[in-house]
Amino acid sequence: MGRRQNDSESSRFISLSFLLAGFISCALVYTVLSIVLNSNTNSEGSNFEPLTLAEESNDGGCCRGIEKLELWGAAVKWGSDHKFNSSKECCQACKAMCTGIDGPCLCDTWVFCGNKKACGSKFGECWLKKQKDILAPDRQEAGNHVIWTSGIIFGKGEGIVGMETEYGILRIKLFPDCAPHSVAYVLELLTLRHCAGCQFHRAEGRGQLWDSEGNHIEKASFGPPFAIIQGTLEAQGTAFKKIPAEECPYIRRGSVAWVGSGPEFFISLADHQEWKKAYTVFGSVLPEDMEVAEKIARLPTESDVWNNINVSVLEKPVPLLIHRLD
Repeated sequence: MGRRQNDSESSRFISLSFLLAGFISCALVYTVLSIVLNSNTNSEGSNFEPLTLAEESNDGGCCRGIEKLELWGAAVKWGSDHKFNSSKECCQACKAMCTGIDGPCLCDTWVFCGNKKACGSKFGECWLKKQKDILAPDRQEAGNHVIWTSGIIFGKGEGIVGMETEYGILRIKLFPDCAPHSVAYVLELLTLRHCAGCQFHRAEGRGQLWDSEGNHIEKASFGPPFAIIQGTLEAQGTAFKKIPAEECPYIRRGSVAWVGSGPEFFISLADHQEWKKAYTVFGSVLPEDMEVAEKIARLPTESDVWNNINVSVLEKPVPLLIHRLD
């Protein structure tokens, strides 16, 4: 039979238990405070934690498509013999055929069936396809009755459109894998003969808050000015439908993003990690064209107040035309 603890042993055990509990509590409190303080430091921008590799590449870390849409095209892999568990895996399979080393992508369109009930025997099918014209993908059908999710991929040197202004052309690489709904809207604009109403109307330089590379100056404020040029991408006479928010990369120098659900958009002249992922980034200006954006930012402006925020609006808005470059 086991020996019963005497009173002194019980007291010693209880004391040790209290000490151990106190130590654990202190450790938990320290851990929580460390997380909170690190979060506060990161939000100040200048001490922002390094991003992951996927987030460092604006067009490399996403894999999204549009539900209830079936894109057509020549099949390079038949879905009946090519199945996955998720649309992301299907998208990645298409990207794997688009290395940018051997010329144009072998696959630029993926179509996936991911609803078990609706797809039936087609569940998991991943069709990889090739478009004749990737800036005008062949659409089979769309609507609530469609069981497919589709997405497109732009390879190296593909998916670049031009925003033409009197100060030069801004060539913009689109990110369909991050912002498929946004890019679909831009591709629709390409089919119009004109873009009456499309313009830049706000221009704010970097001031003394960011350097010429877009890096935030330590201990400086985050605006105003906010280091952006802002405008509207809505053709007059064309009904605009709000674009759903699409989680995308952080705002960097050259990022092209929507204000809210559009059609207001902006081009950033600096890195804005303090904005987190509050805006849908659907493209990026090619680095060699950023001087055009800088020219617009230096145009004469006048002060205004929007929602209690001081802004600088252009004395004369700058019309723009969005078009293909090929």
